Amino acid sequence: METINTSNKSEEIFSNQRKPIKFLDALKFWFKLGWISFGGPAGQIAIMHKELVDDKRWISEKRFLHALNYCMVLPGPEAQQLAIYIGWLLHKTWGGIVAGVLFVLPSLFILIGLSYVYVVFGNVPWVAALLYGIKPAVAAIVLQAVHRIGSKTLKTPSKAPILWLVAVLSFLGLYFFSVPFPLIVLWPPLLGCWCEICTYSSCVAVGMVLRGGIGGANVSAVIDDDTPTPEHARFKKSRLVKVVAICFALWLLPMGILMAYQGWHGTLTQMSWFFTKAALLTFGGAYAVLPYVYDGGVNQFAWLSGAQMMDG
Repeated sequence: METINTSNKSEEIFSNQRKPIKFLDALKFWFKLGWISFGGPAGQIAIMHKELVDDKRWISEKRFLHALNYCMVLPGPEAQQLAIYIGWLLHKTWGGIVAGVLFVLPSLFILIGLSYVYVVFGNVPWVAALLYGIKPAVAAIVLQAVHRIGSKTLKTPSKAPILWLVAVLSFLGLYFFSVPFPLIVLWPPLLGCWCEICTYSSCVAVGMVLRGGIGGANVSAVIDDDTPTPEHARFKKSRLVKVVAICFALWLLPMGILMAYQGWHGTLTQMSWFFTKAALLTFGGAYAVLPYVYDGGVNQFAWLSGAQMMDG
């Protein structure tokens, strides 16, 4: 009798996981994420993985990592792009807007508060010590996040040696040889395509096993590996043109206002144009854009000193 009750409970959990996510539940999560996502993109992605994949089962691990890979090769902040994509996939346009806005809005308030404390009380010894003590804590968060994501992405049994080799070579290239980040991001996919072509049949077999071909069944996610693409996520040329036009207008309007108010050489105008280029031209995620922002903000425009940039 006990076994039957346990089985019924498992079936109930399984069926609940397949129900659509309420918009209010998603809004609460994105709001919470904005307040707790410390540690930069690595920490933010790790939190989303734990909450959305492991705990809530809103999206499967395969779909999550697939989306993350695309976000990594796109220009701009990969963690926010990932949040926007998942929000959009769950609740269409408004889901993406809410996820994107709430991802940065709470941290904006925190940043304003910390900036005020830094400027006004930065020379006070105990405040300086407090701000200095945050640095190792953030480093620990980043290391934990890297370990968590790395252990998930490098665990495929048939490809683990190759994946670890790619990870080690990428680290050596970045740390010791200063290889540009875009090259670090681009060469592993080319290697992956070659390996996939050479070992296609074995990969398919391994994929069948990993997806539950043998062994126990996994708890299904709302957006699972085999979930059909929703209608709003299917490609339409008219929809693409509409989105591009709206986004261009949303960028052009504030730029036009700044140019009319300050001229092209105004500080805010130049700052807006600089970060537009940073968003469009820097591939490889948030870590790849840091040298570009540092060079522009410190050396080219002198908006901040080197010490202030590092503290930020």
